[in-house]
Amino acid sequence: MFKNYFKIAWRNIVRHKGYSIINISGLSVGIAACLLIFVVLQFEISFNTNFPGYKNIYHFVTSQMQDDGMAYNPGTSPPAIDALRNDFPQVKFAALNSNYGSQLTVGGANSTNSANDRKFTEKVGVFFMEPQFFDIFKTEWLSGNNAVLSQPNMVVIDKSTAIKYFGDWKEVVGKTLKMDNVLTLKVAGVIADAPSNSDFPLKVLVSYITWKQHPKDYGYANSWDNISSNNQIFVQLPANLSVENLTKKFVPFTKKYLEAKGGKTTRVHILQPLNELHFDTRVGNTLGDHLTSKSTLRTLSFIAILIIVMASINFINLSTAQSVGRSKEVGIRKVLGSSRKQLIIQVIGETALIVIFSIILAIGLAEIALPFLKNIANVPEDIGLFNMGSILFLLVTMVVVILLSGIYPALVVSGFKPVLAIKNKITAASIGGIPLRRALVVAQFAIAQLLIIGTLVAVNQMNFVNEADLGFNKNAVLILPGYTDSISLSKLDAFKQQLLQMPGVKGVSFSSDAPSSDNNWGQNFYYNHSDKEFTYPTFLKYGDADYFKTFGMKFAAGHGYEQSDTARAAVVNETFIHKLDIQKAEQAIGKDIKLGSGKWIPIVGVVKDFKTNSLRDAIKPIVITARKKVESQAAVKIETKNLKATVSDIQQTWEATYPEYAYNGYFLDENIAKFYQQENQLALVYKIFAIIAIFISWLGLYGLVSFMAVQRTKEVGVRKVLGASVFSIVFLFSKEFMILILISFVIAMPAAWYMMNKWLQNFAYRIPLTAGVFVLAIVTSSGIAWITVGYKAVKAALVNPVKSLRSE
Repeated sequence: MFKNYFKIAWRNIVRHKGYSIINISGLSVGIAACLLIFVVLQFEISFNTNFPGYKNIYHFVTSQMQDDGMAYNPGTSPPAIDALRNDFPQVKFAALNSNYGSQLTVGGANSTNSANDRKFTEKVGVFFMEPQFFDIFKTEWLSGNNAVLSQPNMVVIDKSTAIKYFGDWKEVVGKTLKMDNVLTLKVAGVIADAPSNSDFPLKVLVSYITWKQHPKDYGYANSWDNISSNNQIFVQLPANLSVENLTKKFVPFTKKYLEAKGGKTTRVHILQPLNELHFDTRVGNTLGDHLTSKSTLRTLSFIAILIIVMASINFINLSTAQSVGRSKEVGIRKVLGSSRKQLIIQVIGETALIVIFSIILAIGLAEIALPFLKNIANVPEDIGLFNMGSILFLLVTMVVVILLSGIYPALVVSGFKPVLAIKNKITAASIGGIPLRRALVVAQFAIAQLLIIGTLVAVNQMNFVNEADLGFNKNAVLILPGYTDSISLSKLDAFKQQLLQMPGVKGVSFSSDAPSSDNNWGQNFYYNHSDKEFTYPTFLKYGDADYFKTFGMKFAAGHGYEQSDTARAAVVNETFIHKLDIQKAEQAIGKDIKLGSGKWIPIVGVVKDFKTNSLRDAIKPIVITARKKVESQAAVKIETKNLKATVSDIQQTWEATYPEYAYNGYFLDENIAKFYQQENQLALVYKIFAIIAIFISWLGLYGLVSFMAVQRTKEVGVRKVLGASVFSIVFLFSKEFMILILISFVIAMPAAWYMMNKWLQNFAYRIPLTAGVFVLAIVTSSGIAWITVGYKAVKAALVNPVKSLRSE
C-alpha cells in the first residue's frame, strides 16, 4: 500500500514539475536559512554549560543606585575575596584578575640578545588566577594541578598556547616566560584548551599572589573603594543554601566592611547565574570576546519562524489551488472504495516526499553557506553543521512543515464529493479555498514587508552610527598600545619627538585611552571645595597636553592644560557641568574639583561633548587630566597622503625604541567600528532574510498567478474577442493582489514599527522612524507583485484567442 502511495506521489510531483520546483525551492531555501540560524542559536545558548554543575555557579556582581538608575559592575574590590571566605566558610569562592593586551615573551637561543626573543600579544585570556578557581570550574589538567597557582611567579598555560610558544606542549613545564617585561614566570602546568563556547578563554594563568606582589605594575590596591571590572569573583553554592538566602546575607556583609573602612553603604552585591553571564547586557564585560543580547537571539528565532511559515504558505496555496485539477482522480478513488483517511495519507505522503527532497537540498545549501556564517554571527570558523541538536532540529522541522503544509490540502482533497468530482464540477471557488489563500497571501506579504522595513531601519541606523559626528576626529589616528613600566615611560618624550619629526605626522599624544573607548574608569569626586559627595561618579581619561589637539576636540570655554606628569589642572566635558546644574561653560572655569582622596585642582577648560563610548550609551560626565604613569597609549595623527609609508616608518621607529615590545598599532576608526559588530551583523541578517522573504513571496505569487492563468484561459479568450485590451487583462489579474498587498501592509506596519522602535531603544542616539521607510516597503512589495503578476498576465493576454477558446 505504501509503495503504491509513493509511486502516485512521485508521479504527481513529476507531472506538475513547475509547481514542484516552486515548492521545493521555497522550502529548501527557507529550511537552509533556518538551519543556519539554529546553528548560531545553539552555539550561543550553549555558552558556559560545559562546566559540571554550572547551574549552581554564580558570578559575584557589584551594583549601586545612581541618579540615572541602577549601575552594575562585573567586578568588585580586591579585599572582598578574603572577607567572603571569612564570613561564609561553607561557600566556595574564587577570584581572578584579567589582564588585557599583555605581552608574553619566549626567550630566544641567545639570551643576551632580545631581538631573538619571540613576542606574543594576548588580547584576552591572561589572568591572575586563584587555585580555588579550578575547585569550582572543573578543567582537564594535562600536566600539573591547581596547587601550583598557590605559589608566586608561577604560570599555567593551555595546550594551544604551549604549542604556539614552545612547539611541544609536553616539554614546557619548567620553562620560563616573561610577561610585559616585568614578570619572569615559571611554567608549572598545562591545561586542555577551553571550548569555543566558553566565556573563560583560559590561555595564560598567572598565580593570583603574583598580582598582589606587584601592586604598582598591575594596579593591585587592597581598598574597598577600588572596584575594577577586571577583578571578579565566582561562587559555588552548597546544596543546602539557596541563592536567595545568600543574597540577603550580602546586605549586612557589605555594610559591615564598607562602614568599617569608611566607605559608602549604597553598594549592593548580587549573584548572577553563570548561564546568564553571556547574555546579561546590564552587567556586560564578559571575560571572553563577545557578549550576546538575548533580544538578538529572540529576533533571529522570530525571523527563522517567519521564513518557515512563508515557505509553508507557498505550499498550502499551490496545493489547494492544484487540488481542483485532481478532482476526477479523487472522485474515482472514492467510487472505488478509498476512504477519506487513505486520501489524507496519500496527500500528506506527497507533501512528505517534497519536504524530504527540500531538506536534502537545504542541507547542501547550508553546507555551501556555512563558511560565510562568521560574517553574520560570532561563531568559530570550524563550527560544524551536524550534531545531535541540528539533526533533531531537522527532524522536528520536517514533521512541523509536513503538518503545516499538508494537513489543510489533504482535508480539502479528501472532502470532495464523488459525483461532483467525476463530473469535473469542482472549482477553486467551490472548495472554499479562495478566502484562505487570500489570507495566506496577506500573511506572506506581511512577513516580507516586516523584514523589508526591519532591513531599511537597521541599515539606516547603522549608517547613522558609522557616520555620526563623535565630537572629535577619529580619522587617520594610529593608536600604539604601550606599557607603563619605568623603562618604557622614560622613553616617551624621545619617542614622541622622533614621531613629530616625520613629514607625515601631524600630531602625537600619550594617554590612558582614546576619547571613545571601552574604558569606564569611574571615580567619586568633590566640587568647589564642598564636602558633598555626589551619588554618581565622574569618568576619567588621562592624557598629555596635546590630547585635545591630536583628537581635534573643541572647547566650549577655556583651554587645555600645560604639560605635566601629574594632575595639576583638569578639563571637563559639557555633560559634567550640566549634571552640576551649571548652565554656561564659562562659569565652571576656575572652579576646583577633587578626585577621590586626591588634591584640589582647577578646571581650566570645558570641551564640547564627545561620544565617550558607543552610541548605545549616553555621554558620561568626563574629567580629563594628566597622569604620566598611566599614559601608555600613543595616538598619532597622520596625513592621509602616503599613509602606508608613514605607518611603516612609525612601526620601524617603535621597534627601534622599544625592541623588547611587539608592535600592535591599529587605527582608531576601525576599533570604534568594532563597537557595533553585533548590530552590523544583525543589519546584514535583515538584508539576507529580506531577500529570502522576497524570493519566497515571488515564488508563491508566481505559482498562484500561473495557476490562475491556466484556470482562466477561456475567460481571457472571451474577453479578448469582446475587445479587451492587454492592459485591462493585466489589471484583471493584478487588482486582487494589489488589494491583498495593501491589507498586508496595514497589518505589517504597526508590528514593524513596534519591533524596530524597541530595537532602536538600544541606542542613546538613533534615527527617527519616518514615513519614508514604510512607503518604500509598500512600493517594493507592490513592485514585486506588479512584475510577477504583470509578466504572467501579459503572457496570457498575448495568446491567440482562438487557442484560448479551444483550451480544455
